Amino acid sequence: MPTAELDARVEEELEINPALEEGRDEEKKESEDENFEDNFEEEQSFDEKDLNIDDYLNDDYGGYKMQGDGNYSPDEEDREIPISSGSSLHEQLISQLGFLKLDERQRNIGKQLIGSIENDGYIRRDVEAIINDLAFSQNIETDADEVEEILRRIQDFDPAGIAARTLQECLLIQLERKEHPDDPTTCNSIKIVNDCFEEFTKKHYSKIQKKLEIDDEQLKDAVNMIIKLNPKPGGTSDGLVKTQYIIPDFILTNVDGKFDISLNSKNAPELRVSRSYSEMFDAYDKSDKKDKKLKETVTFVKQKLDAAKWFIDAIKQRQQTLLKTMHAILDYQTEFFYEGDETKLKPMILKDIAEKIEMDISTVSRVANSKSIQTEFGIFPLKYFFSEGIATDSGEDVSNKEVKSVLQQMVDNENKKKPLSDDKLVKLLNDKGYNIARRTVAKYREQLQIPVARLRKEL
Repeated sequence: MPTAELDARVEEELEINPALEEGRDEEKKESEDENFEDNFEEEQSFDEKDLNIDDYLNDDYGGYKMQGDGNYSPDEEDREIPISSGSSLHEQLISQLGFLKLDERQRNIGKQLIGSIENDGYIRRDVEAIINDLAFSQNIETDADEVEEILRRIQDFDPAGIAARTLQECLLIQLERKEHPDDPTTCNSIKIVNDCFEEFTKKHYSKIQKKLEIDDEQLKDAVNMIIKLNPKPGGTSDGLVKTQYIIPDFILTNVDGKFDISLNSKNAPELRVSRSYSEMFDAYDKSDKKDKKLKETVTFVKQKLDAAKWFIDAIKQRQQTLLKTMHAILDYQTEFFYEGDETKLKPMILKDIAEKIEMDISTVSRVANSKSIQTEFGIFPLKYFFSEGIATDSGEDVSNKEVKSVLQQMVDNENKKKPLSDDKLVKLLNDKGYNIARRTVAKYREQLQIPVARLRKEL
């Protein structure tokens, strides 16, 4: 199970099984409590004269603590770090809608349009579909002209580009709202987006120059203006996109060259079998079981105790499997964990780890796909450490991650006016000793989300 699911599963088991409790083993706790009581008794020898009881009873501690003077609140100890709360994109747009001089009917159409805006700021529903929604849900009969008129007014709202139906429309809205719309660069930018959008997306710059009759400098200024526009205006507003935090399952520390792996506390919950339930079972078990109800009670208590013991054992087994798998990965990829250098990763597949820990490949796969580890170089999913091997001229196998890293460096360092084609990348990799085919380079390039050479071209 992923850690979050395990947490929910533990909570569920605690709710349905009264024989299972949170906390450490009671024997340890009792011995700690006894020590505490002994120490407490030793420390409580004091002279009553040291304490003025009248002053204590008459002092208004209750009023101070409960009513407060600005320095204390009853739930002060439980207070959490406050989370900043800003208005959502939807609330901001509804607020701006209120400033338009619209009648109730038009305002309802506006609200329907704002409700159709997706997380990235676009409206992708057809106008006809929105008209149907208004007819069915609000009993408003309208037509495309009226809806588009109100839509144009919403498109004047902030953030610029909001409520566009296409990327082209989004960019045009932003360009038309520029401070100096008659500026030559702005005019050229509008013409490119309006008349040469397909050529622009494919980076056919020579065709744009020929069509608009502009020189290299004018083209460069216009393209720079366009690429600084926001293609996802909705993504800039607070409250729309939820931030997800990765909680690592393992924590790796390096102390003087020695590694220590520990489990996240969520993966190691403290559970115990209820002592009162165990005592209850012992008492019932020793009594006369001729009574049918008593027999049923004994059976019920035993089932709950067995279930609690099984659950605790299952959690322990999970912890052992996780640690065994992580230790095997650490042994295999020791060089990487010392330096954090991707090129130090060795080729490693699920079978390698499964054989090392003598477990099934499916078990290793489940661990690798849902767990992550915190290192001094960052947090990595375990599947990051698995990769196929690529043969080199020296006869060794290297991780495909090393090849991808070299490929990324080549693209980063290329001349952007003349980017490297896949054929050229293959030749350069072969020159470095990596025996790799063109289709493999194309596959790795796509996995790294690197566009083809033509789309990497810059002016």
